[in-house]
Amino acid sequence: MAVEAAGGSPATGPEPGETGGAAGPAEGELLWTPGVRRVAEANVTRFANWLSRERGLRFYGYDALWRWSVTDLDGFWGALWDYFEVRSTTAHSAVLDGRDMPGARWFPGARLNYAEHVLRHERPGADALVFCSEGAAPAAMPWEDLAGQVRVLATRLRALGVRPGDRVCGYLPNVPQAAIAMLATTAVGAVWASASPDFGSRGVVDRFGQLRPKVLFCVDGYRYGGRFFDRRQEARDIAGALPGLEHVIRLPCPAEGDVPPTSDGESLWDEVLDHPPVPAEDFAFEHVPFDHPLWVLFSSGTTGLPKAIVHGHGGILLEQLKLQTFHMDLRGGDRPMFFTTTGWMMWNFLISSLLVGACPVLYDGNPAHPEPDVLWRVAQDTRATFFGASPAYVDLMSKAGIVPGERYDLSALRTVMPAGSPVSPQCTAWFYGNVKADLWIATGSGGTDCCTGFVGGVPTLPVHAGEMQARSLGVAAYAYDETGRRLVDEVGELVITEPLPSMPVTFWGPDGDERYRRTYFEDFPGVWRHGDFFKVNSRGGCFVPGRSDATLNRQGVRIGTAEIYRVVEALDQVTGALVVSLDLPDETFFMPLFVALDDGVTLDSGLERTIRERLRREYSPRHVPDRIIQVPAVPTTLTGKKLEVPARRILLGAPVEQAADRSAVADPRALDALADYARTQSDYPLATAAV
Repeated sequence: MAVEAAGGSPATGPEPGETGGAAGPAEGELLWTPGVRRVAEANVTRFANWLSRERGLRFYGYDALWRWSVTDLDGFWGALWDYFEVRSTTAHSAVLDGRDMPGARWFPGARLNYAEHVLRHERPGADALVFCSEGAAPAAMPWEDLAGQVRVLATRLRALGVRPGDRVCGYLPNVPQAAIAMLATTAVGAVWASASPDFGSRGVVDRFGQLRPKVLFCVDGYRYGGRFFDRRQEARDIAGALPGLEHVIRLPCPAEGDVPPTSDGESLWDEVLDHPPVPAEDFAFEHVPFDHPLWVLFSSGTTGLPKAIVHGHGGILLEQLKLQTFHMDLRGGDRPMFFTTTGWMMWNFLISSLLVGACPVLYDGNPAHPEPDVLWRVAQDTRATFFGASPAYVDLMSKAGIVPGERYDLSALRTVMPAGSPVSPQCTAWFYGNVKADLWIATGSGGTDCCTGFVGGVPTLPVHAGEMQARSLGVAAYAYDETGRRLVDEVGELVITEPLPSMPVTFWGPDGDERYRRTYFEDFPGVWRHGDFFKVNSRGGCFVPGRSDATLNRQGVRIGTAEIYRVVEALDQVTGALVVSLDLPDETFFMPLFVALDDGVTLDSGLERTIRERLRREYSPRHVPDRIIQVPAVPTTLTGKKLEVPARRILLGAPVEQAADRSAVADPRALDALADYARTQSDYPLATAAV
């Protein structure tokens, strides 16, 4: 692959402490260009050289490589199988058996194991992962400890009667034991699912109850923001509500005060692990078909029961090897860090960095306690090379005037990946002005649905403000209009026109295949519709403005919610905002904006005027809401995603219980505030509005 960029110093960004504001970089402005050495040493360059040497294929630039990867599916994914030296006990009869979606079958005949590909990186004297929590210094876990505990626990699970296809669930924080439990479960061919202990018992039962697990791992409690949260009763309630549960393995967490004795039928983690070591040569991984269920991830659970999305061993293995190697540019010894909980797909994503020999940094606790920049201190102390951050976290840093590059030694840091919500040009530029000038900003977007990124970073390409660099290799992502026509430089529906190995095997349950088909393939038969707005510009830069099913429609013009949030949430007094568009029976629209403000701040005429003027000035009159309402909090999931669609349903008269699962909402007061407004407002006709 020809060198895409040479030399080049970072473009001038905002001064330290700034996000750019109205005078910040324009969308698409060049912010950074990779140097010759970075391009030459990038994993994607090495892969291109391997293709030239081993396959006789030569590509002039990333775009040419991407186009080959989405047209010659057998050639591309077959090359990845060989390049990553995937281990299978039996040969596959084909790379891809049919290209229909849903229904495409990958690598039929192959038998492999995800956990085996993690543990093949075991080497004496090297760190497997690093863990730290509130008030505790980082501590490394050597490979011999991680791999040794995985083999012992897997052996014990087999002794407890766990067989391939059985389900094992974890109600655990982001601690090493969670990773060990997941790897041990998948090593024996059982199916893993996890939830964070900040979920209430109803939310967990809604998820785990669909799976009927045989074993439950649970924790006594967790620390967050300097407080201990006792979860013993929740764990008992969950265990009591799960049909078919046979074993509970409890991970103690030091609590304040007296700790009651262990309940009958529970085993302690240390008791289960109290077993002679199992040498690597004596342990047999369960080799399963390529699409054998690996783990179940759950949709956010904002309406009805959360969708139980089943992923397969082989699909996740290949997709994560590709993503972490080429689009995160990780290699052995790197230390990726991303704040997450076990209830978010980013945890599976982070643990999967073990597949490339990286050493993930796990953090358990409040990311803003005891100070708002604690994660940057962790990055310094662990020598993190890769740092994941959400735009909301950047906004917190900016408003607090924190300049991490001046406070901490971040010399080891090469890459930052903003993810989780739309990234503005100002957010992209903030890293260059406040972290370090020579930094690859690998903004990404994907989903729990495929447990990967559809668009994201490419280390050989320049970084432009507000853009994701390119579509990921193997991902045939396009913007469609309502007729199925491909769009360039226009916003449309994000679709994927060719199958991916990590697309779900099914949804769990008796009608899982049909629900899977209805969810993604009903609007454009044979084409995956993801539910996001999407735009690709003429040079291949990508934009995901927000969810397409939360469209703002003003006089026939569709508006992305991210544009409004970008302006409103940049105001110092605003801690959160949510906007929706309501379709009214007279074919007009009503667009309210809900704002949460700093303690002691009231929405007065001056602040309201400022919001309206900025939206009009920076975007258009169509971006100005019909009404602005102050609320104590805006509704988000536990991972920070705004609940625009459930909010719209509540505002149109749906009961809160039908619109959203309270246990999946960070602050349930936000739902009640919307319901109170809907019940008492006189701004629009509630009874005749279309839900």
